[in-house]
Order: sequence, then structure tokens, then C-alpha cells
Amino acid sequence: MKEYRADLHIHTLLSPCGDLEMSPANIISEALRKKLDIIGITDHNSTRQASVVKRLGDKKGIFVMRGAEVTTTEEVHCLAFFEKDDTLEIFQLFLDDNIPDFENNPLLFGDQVAVDENEIIIYTENRLLINATEIPLDVLSKWVLDHDGIFIPAHIDRMKNSIYSQLGFLPDDLVADALEVSKRTTPASFATLHPEIRQFTLVTNSDSHYPQAIGRPYNTFLMKSLTFEEVRLALKGENGRKTIDHADTRA
Repeated sequence: MKEYRADLHIHTLLSPCGDLEMSPANIISEALRKKLDIIGITDHNSTRQASVVKRLGDKKGIFVMRGAEVTTTEEVHCLAFFEKDDTLEIFQLFLDDNIPDFENNPLLFGDQVAVDENEIIIYTENRLLINATEIPLDVLSKWVLDHDGIFIPAHIDRMKNSIYSQLGFLPDDLVADALEVSKRTTPASFATLHPEIRQFTLVTNSDSHYPQAIGRPYNTFLMKSLTFEEVRLALKGENGRKTIDHADTRA
């Protein structure tokens, strides 16, 4: 087994809240500087910048997980990742069909653009991406897992856009590969308040919106190699694979 550093929650400049410096090239450069091996691209309700980051990552030896941070009907944020190009495209169509037709105001919310490897704009999203979709939490979980994706409810400790803030409890029938706790606390601390989360692997990611935040914090993944399936096994803690959260890493 080998140790790999991972940060699975990174926004690009496509997210309205993402800094315009969060271009694919800058993200990969910062990931290299932080000695990360795995990063997850998770723009709000869109995957349209992820593949450019992956192409650059492949050239530099960074394994890029492509996905999105989806806002469910309940306004719960969830991370969803897919390995295959065709599945990612189908997922984007699924998102497009369920995003409200509410126009973005860049002056209020920020620009929503995707760029190529040379930082030339190739796409502008006109609908506001931070709105809640028409996809309920249970439907999203089932869709992602039925399509061989990885599903992780995001920053479950936050007072906004988390399972606990929106529902008030962790559903007994929740199916997920892991749960994410924000960098504002630690998995151990939050599990003391909510011991029911211990049935899942707990990870902490940066939720980066600007380059300097990438990799602060990160997780250590113990795996055989850099593949999507190995990441899934590590998140599930199966066959000797596992994750070590940032607090353990610093200890």
C-alpha cells in the first residue's frame, strides 16, 4: 500500500463563489506545490470545467476526480464524482434538466465561466449555479451510486447547506461512500456530538475557492494505486485501503 494526499472539494472559476484565479492551470500548479496526489473538482451544480483540469492533471501526475457539488431540493450540498466520460456527460444533462431557470447576475454573485488549458474562456453559464436543484437528496444518492459514482454529503457540520442544518438529523436510510466534515472542526469532535456518523468514513477537505486554500486541510489515502476504484475502496475502508483525516495527519 502507498500513501496519497487528497483534497476532494475544490471549486474552479466556474463556480460564482470561486475566485477568478481558480483556473485549471493554477489549480494544478497549487496542487503540485502542496504535494497533493488526488484532487476533486466540485463546482456548484456543474461539471463543465472538470475535464480540462483532468487533462492538465494527467500531464503533471495529479489524479483528478471529476464531479460537482450538487445542491439538493432540501438545499443540502453533496459531492458526486464519476470516472467515465459518458457518465459525466449524462450527469451534466441530469443537472441541466433540474437547475432552475434563474439568470445569474455576475455583479451580485460572480462570473460563471469555464476556460481551456490556456485560460481562454470557452463557456459561460447563464443560469445561477448556486441555486437548489429539483433533485431530492435520496434521488441524488441513488442516481450517483446507480451510475457507479462516488457520493459524499458535504460539510455536514455547517449551519447552512448541510444534512444537519437542513434536515436536523442523519437519515437512517442514507447511502453514501463517506461523509465530509468541514475544516471548521474535526471528524472526532463532530462525532462526539453526533455518534451516528461513525458508521461512515469521515473526510475533511478544503472546500477551496481560491488557490492558497487548496490542500488546507487534506486527507491521506492508503491505497495500492491511483485509480477511481481504489479511491472508492479507501473511502469505504475495504480490502486494507483506508483514509486518514487531516487531524491524524498532523499528529
